Amino acid sequence: MKAVKVEASLTYEVLIEKGLLSSAGRLIKNIHKGEKTVIVSDSNVFPFYGEKLKASLENEGYNVLSFVFPAGESSKNTDTLVELWEFLAKNHITRSDALVALGGGVTGDLTGFAAATFLRGIKYIGIPTTLLSMVDSSVGGKTAVDLKGGKNLAGAFYQPSLVICDPDTLDTLSECIFADGMAEVIKYGMISLPDFLGVLETEADICDIIETCVKAKRDIVNEDEKDLGVRQLLNFGHTPAHGIELLSEFTVSHGSAVAIGMMIITKASVKAGLCDKDALTILEKLLKKYSLPTGTVFSPEEISKAALNDKKRAGGSITLVIPEKAGKCVLKKTDVSLLNDFISGAWDK
Repeated sequence: MKAVKVEASLTYEVLIEKGLLSSAGRLIKNIHKGEKTVIVSDSNVFPFYGEKLKASLENEGYNVLSFVFPAGESSKNTDTLVELWEFLAKNHITRSDALVALGGGVTGDLTGFAAATFLRGIKYIGIPTTLLSMVDSSVGGKTAVDLKGGKNLAGAFYQPSLVICDPDTLDTLSECIFADGMAEVIKYGMISLPDFLGVLETEADICDIIETCVKAKRDIVNEDEKDLGVRQLLNFGHTPAHGIELLSEFTVSHGSAVAIGMMIITKASVKAGLCDKDALTILEKLLKKYSLPTGTVFSPEEISKAALNDKKRAGGSITLVIPEKAGKCVLKKTDVSLLNDFISGAWDK
């Protein structure tokens, strides 16, 4: 079993091994001594893995409850959050109890924010079931729900007590959902791991891929937990991506939007003379290898306007993650009035 230790405001481990879901109860028992455990999952994931997880928890003596919400980004809102709070209150969940997030990024974000805010903070454990959540959203303590004005605008930094990654759960993913995760995997290579980009051109072991990405995020989170500096590198492609998600009313998935966003920023950076042309070639090749989109129907003007609600905006400026070459990105504070002109470079011939 691979184990990656994260040392942020709370120290915890990310465990990675095929078949680990069957041992979840025993692993959770090491860090959670309370009586009740609440599984939070969605209507797609729970039918596959909910009963298996419940049995594993009950074998360790837990009183197990389940909260299942409709699958999809559209459920990651304040209505679902309030329903979850009320469920916890109705079932007399205390600070000695814990939540277990079983699912993808939506489930992890929602559960983490509920845990951060119910009774001013209770324990939660992440069991991500998508590649995207394993390599990105389950690690680092960013929790949130969406508002009408944009994605992840209401949230908190709140670390899990344990993360359990069982790559066997990836077997039930559709090709497009698996590809979503590969967008974030490629992101790690583009921002700081040039050799990893070469690995991704081969048929790499999935456990090794997850471990590499988790270690990369761990190192960044340990240095900048609250997203005030170097952690912003993890937002490569995300400024246009969040705009695209909003414009599409979330019909474009997060991973697809990130893939498109990385292409937009890289093309624009090459056009502006800030980035080596080879970086664009390498990025586009990998996105196509893993069946990810490289373009969008939305205009630079539409994307720029939607992006102005992005969390990375600070007053009259926004921090963009600019690639200089494949495997190296830098942060560049940009006046919001120049954002449209900059990303429009991605559309120039």
